[in-house]
Amino acid sequence: MHDIVIRGGELVDGTGAEPVPGDLAIDGGSIAEVGEVKGQGRREIDAQGMTVTPGFIDLHTHLDAQIGWDPALTPVSWHGVTTVLMGNCGVTFAPCKPADQELLASMMETVEDIPKNAILTGLPWDWEDYGGYLDAIERLKPGINVAGMVGHCAVRFYVMGERAVEEQASDAERKQMADIVGYSIDRGAVGFSTNRHAPHRLPDGRSVPGTFADPAELVEIGKAVGPRGGLMQAVGAGFDVLKQIAGASQSRVLFSYGAGPEADSGVERREALEELRTEAGDVTAITHVRSSGSMYGLQSRFPITGEAWSKLQAMDLAGRLEAIGNADMVAKLVEEAKVEGAMRLPPDNLYYLGTAETPDYTAGPEQNLAAMADAAGEHWCETWLRVSRESKGLGLFNYRAFARNMNALGDLIEHEHVFPGLGDAGAHVSQIMDAGWSTFLLSHWVRDAGRYTMGEGIRRLTSGPARVIGISDRGTLKPGMRADVNVFDASAVVECQPQLVHDFPGGAPRYIQRSKGYHTTIVNGEVNVVDGEHTGTRAGQVLRHKT
Repeated sequence: MHDIVIRGGELVDGTGAEPVPGDLAIDGGSIAEVGEVKGQGRREIDAQGMTVTPGFIDLHTHLDAQIGWDPALTPVSWHGVTTVLMGNCGVTFAPCKPADQELLASMMETVEDIPKNAILTGLPWDWEDYGGYLDAIERLKPGINVAGMVGHCAVRFYVMGERAVEEQASDAERKQMADIVGYSIDRGAVGFSTNRHAPHRLPDGRSVPGTFADPAELVEIGKAVGPRGGLMQAVGAGFDVLKQIAGASQSRVLFSYGAGPEADSGVERREALEELRTEAGDVTAITHVRSSGSMYGLQSRFPITGEAWSKLQAMDLAGRLEAIGNADMVAKLVEEAKVEGAMRLPPDNLYYLGTAETPDYTAGPEQNLAAMADAAGEHWCETWLRVSRESKGLGLFNYRAFARNMNALGDLIEHEHVFPGLGDAGAHVSQIMDAGWSTFLLSHWVRDAGRYTMGEGIRRLTSGPARVIGISDRGTLKPGMRADVNVFDASAVVECQPQLVHDFPGGAPRYIQRSKGYHTTIVNGEVNVVDGEHTGTRAGQVLRHKT
């Protein structure tokens, strides 16, 4: 008798191999048998017509705060994700002196759009070092597995105080930072993250600590990370800096990458990455799965300024719907929108997601706001207001700031060492919603576009990211591996429309996005999600680094 038997599915083992029919048995939180399982299960899952895979691993999240009040870690857990990597982009809550808690919370608010009040009230703040933070997360009993990196911004401020923002560190301070990072990894961090993206700013407008740090500082830290087998993660770092990081650590390096906004092809970017890997070694890129950017609509925010627009923004959704049904109010809104500079974004780069159950992320130019207005013989503002009324305020426009050319993106993600992701789950919560990226990979890049076979698509979601993090007991369907497992209908799995809700502490808003097509998601041998609903089990683990 087994704990669970998943019977009659198409098994995709996570190695890149293509589906094969078979059963899978789970005992004591681990995979016991794969193939033909003769014994019965205390729980039997009929997977006929379904695909059975390892649980998905999300390499780029900022769930460091949300885990304090949402142990289920939505929306990613609705999309087959069973393990997340937190602590990206240098912004973490540890190490932290008690007097600096508000500063780190404020930094996370301005960089990642996570409300400071939610951070300060939603977490216990009973730690100082990064290991203590992981201890606190462990006590929260998350619903899925979490791994964390210690962030450069927090480490630098811990060592240098206010000087961390704009000054260079002394040799002694660099050594102290490296010692702290090494100790953090010894206490369970899987690596170190740094941020060199200047637009990521503190509340006072200055770039976050470490943005302009001498690369010698990262080299010193890399010497502490590498011998421990840790991961170095970077955002905003140029190839020269990445080479120095990789050379110092002689370990794995993960960085954010893109196909470029106007590129017709991603081949050149793919070739540039290959050249970097030739010189630097084990470097992995992570990129978006689709055109990404801020979303706008009557239920959320407006890209238009003006007195009437400000009044509209101050209303709740019901009030906004009533207001845009008033002819006098509509006339004022249109008049203000026609003022030069009132529209902050180009209408031809705002794409309507439609009103179908599944958002249209791959629409052609005919579905941008400017083209829709031309086709209807309207001003773009009139079109915006009309579709808002027709959709009862739920219609959304996606600003394509990143990965505008899907063909170029497809070229890029075909590279073996470019991993789709960058969902930023837990961050930019009232601005974007890319946390369903794993579902889009399956529905678009595997099923519709065919850029990946099913076997390769699942490898990109499982064993590939497991190797990057340094996880050896998850990511494949093999006996003895931890039982993080998905059962889903590959022909039907899709993202649902994003929706703005107010379920953060204090009623703060965030986008969520559900999915369809997932039958069962299992975490450490416990059923976590069935048909899109959480079961209430909290079997996730804090995955600490093992040197």
